[in-house]
Amino acid sequence: MQKLNIAIVSGGDSGEFEISMQSGDVVKKYIDPNKYKIYPIRMKGQEWQYECKNQNVYPIDKNDFTIEMPGEKVRFDCVFIAIHGTPGEDGKLQGYFDMLGIPYTSCDHVTSALTFNKYFCKNYISNFGVRTAKSVYITNPEQADPGHILNQLSLPVFVKPNNGGSSVGMSKVNKPEELEPAIVKAFEQDDEILVEEFIKGREITCGVLKYNHKTLVLPVTEIISKKEYFDYEAKYTPNLSEEVVPAQISDKMYNECQETSAILYGKLNCKGVVRFDYIFNDDGIYFLEVNTVPGLTEASIVPKMAKCYGLTLQQLFSMLVEESLLKSVQQ
Repeated sequence: MQKLNIAIVSGGDSGEFEISMQSGDVVKKYIDPNKYKIYPIRMKGQEWQYECKNQNVYPIDKNDFTIEMPGEKVRFDCVFIAIHGTPGEDGKLQGYFDMLGIPYTSCDHVTSALTFNKYFCKNYISNFGVRTAKSVYITNPEQADPGHILNQLSLPVFVKPNNGGSSVGMSKVNKPEELEPAIVKAFEQDDEILVEEFIKGREITCGVLKYNHKTLVLPVTEIISKKEYFDYEAKYTPNLSEEVVPAQISDKMYNECQETSAILYGKLNCKGVVRFDYIFNDDGIYFLEVNTVPGLTEASIVPKMAKCYGLTLQQLFSMLVEESLLKSVQQ
């Protein structure tokens, strides 16, 4: 059987660049070499390039997403998107690949754009009866009046870039005088920010994917941060957080988390593996955000969920590629 050419794209143009490169390395390490011929591609700004084993570097022709190599022109059967943040999680690459007719392993450009914008996504999801934290959306630093914000929200609050992930640029604000510096920090990462009321409770997350016409819901995982909250450092520094898989919570909450995640996966028209994050307390479950290109590093949550479910990373990655090719044939 002829191997399929698979491009693994990682890097990107956000504060998650290094994590994305690590995710790409894990995909390269575990994806099935008997099925696929792998081409790791690093993207940074206008520099898209493939470095082969002999360390020769070949640029990507953006006109058709091909590589011109000695004696051959490489075309791709599928793109495995491992870019967290722009342009791999916000719909830009998805629209580009759609125009070229190349299948890819993530949500389409519409879903990616919607879910990447935290404010728009929260508003959309609230239509389905899912609780979300009270928030203020700000698009202009000059409109970021701390007094006005604190008239609408109660401390503590989180201040975060509206478009982004891995908690880059996010701050927890406990005192009024901390709000303005947090706003400045968030605006350094994005031109839209979200100020969101803190919800006291336990943080849980659930991964979902579709394979062979079936929706597979991965085990619910509880995230226990050893810092004040699950920030960038806690996410990627060993021993600063604990992920309990499966979560040791009541059956009722466990089932509600899985059911809510499966419903949202369908309502958002998701594709590939997607992770939904929540906080729950005695009042119920609150949606935090959705990750349409979740981390795939050795320390990331989705690989731990997959292992608990009974999937190796090789199986998971093959399933994502096969499902993207199936969707392409159906279209």
